[in-house]
Amino acid sequence: MKSRLIVDRNFIVGEADKNIFGGFLEHLGRCIYNGIYEPEHEQADENGFRKDVIELVRELDMPLTRYPGGNFVSGYDWKDGIGPVEERPLRADYAWKSLEPNLVGIDEFMKWCRLAGTEPIYAVNICTNTPKAAQELVEYCNSSKNSYWSNKRRENGSEAPYNIRYWCLGNEVDGEWQIGHMTAEEYGRTAHEAAKMMRMVDPDIKLCACGSSTMNMPSFGSWDREIMQHLFFDVDYLSIHIYFSNCDKNIPAFLASAELVDYDIECAIACCDHIAAEKKSSKKIMIALDEWNVWYRGSIHVANDAEWVYGAPLIEEIYDMADVLVDGSVLLSMLDHADRLKVGCLAQTVNVIAPIMTRTGGGAWRQTIFYPFRETSKYGRGTVLRGVTESPEYKIDARVRQSAKYLRATAVWRKEAGEITVFAINRAAEEMDFESVLGNFAVEKVVSAVEIHHDSLDAVNTETEEQVRPAEIDGSRYSLAGNVLQAQLKPYSWNMFRVKVG
Repeated sequence: MKSRLIVDRNFIVGEADKNIFGGFLEHLGRCIYNGIYEPEHEQADENGFRKDVIELVRELDMPLTRYPGGNFVSGYDWKDGIGPVEERPLRADYAWKSLEPNLVGIDEFMKWCRLAGTEPIYAVNICTNTPKAAQELVEYCNSSKNSYWSNKRRENGSEAPYNIRYWCLGNEVDGEWQIGHMTAEEYGRTAHEAAKMMRMVDPDIKLCACGSSTMNMPSFGSWDREIMQHLFFDVDYLSIHIYFSNCDKNIPAFLASAELVDYDIECAIACCDHIAAEKKSSKKIMIALDEWNVWYRGSIHVANDAEWVYGAPLIEEIYDMADVLVDGSVLLSMLDHADRLKVGCLAQTVNVIAPIMTRTGGGAWRQTIFYPFRETSKYGRGTVLRGVTESPEYKIDARVRQSAKYLRATAVWRKEAGEITVFAINRAAEEMDFESVLGNFAVEKVVSAVEIHHDSLDAVNTETEEQVRPAEIDGSRYSLAGNVLQAQLKPYSWNMFRVKVG
């Protein structure tokens, strides 16, 4: 099988925003409690945070972390999580049939962010709380004034404001499952007032409107259009969420999941630009893919004795080699929309559908999907080149796409490093002869060639055994001829070539 990627230095998509490589922490299962926070663990620091987990998060280099939810946020009162820990209430979390002890709140989370080298994208509760509570939260976090809530922050140990820049106006509000579900009209009006009041405290914050939860929603498209009638001049981003499953055991269709991401992003852009045309505005609303991952094995249901506790296992997906190809392809889809996609949050970061797993009282390890994220985060920041992909196709019989190419490939020009990173994913069950034409570049040499491959798509990583990880590609399997990179890609493989250019 032969496939080709053609790029040219004069044709670009845009600059890849570092914030597309963000993560997500929700008060759910073992994500916070017995995840990032485990005071009794031998690796715990003086704040109760696991240092081994922090090291792995720093390895992923996630500039943003969405917090505190998720479905959790719609029933959450941020004021429960401040002040002396021993005085904080134990609340029922009805979103996940759990208890919330409020041992970790905004002040503790900000300490964790500094340790992990990330900054928050904070979701506010405007479903069961009020725009006034959202305004007070911004005052608590960002105000330097001599006012009630900024003084409360000082009392709680932080003299300097946190200056949180990114804020989400709710979560999946169009979903009937959401506590405090609203119609588009109700959400648009409420979010407008919240945005207005939050910016009275800090006019420089960036706001993200809650887009339709999934393309399977009956209101998909119309929801986004209706809320943007209210919020177009209030917000900077529109959020989309997407998860991928292989419940029907259809590997070819599953590996083409990134085609759904392309469609979802393009629909969101179309909705925003439609309202821009109506309002005769040149403003461009950017897109935030602030929840995404493979999720179909991990159940939201737990045994009865695990309900109404905190820190119990919930939605703990075990990822395999097939998931490497899916998540790797999604990251390339995100790069391919770098002109409008400016925020991304892998859901989630630790234990709950996560690249990092821990054992309570034990070790922490990298799941298979850790590696394509790490490598793309490290070498995918730069100018995304507009590519033409030539590849055989196969039928996937999906509602929004009827076919997919066996090759998914993207090239990023890292000008400061003097390199082009070529990402190439072979979604075929046979070896692929791949070439990348790097037009109008003075190509010098291949700096590095790396693959992620395993003979079994079911291969997983555990605390004691790592079956799936990056490996150097043997030099006999790739070559340069002028500005053309040629390589043999193994079946079902993720590949990355770093090419030095003048």
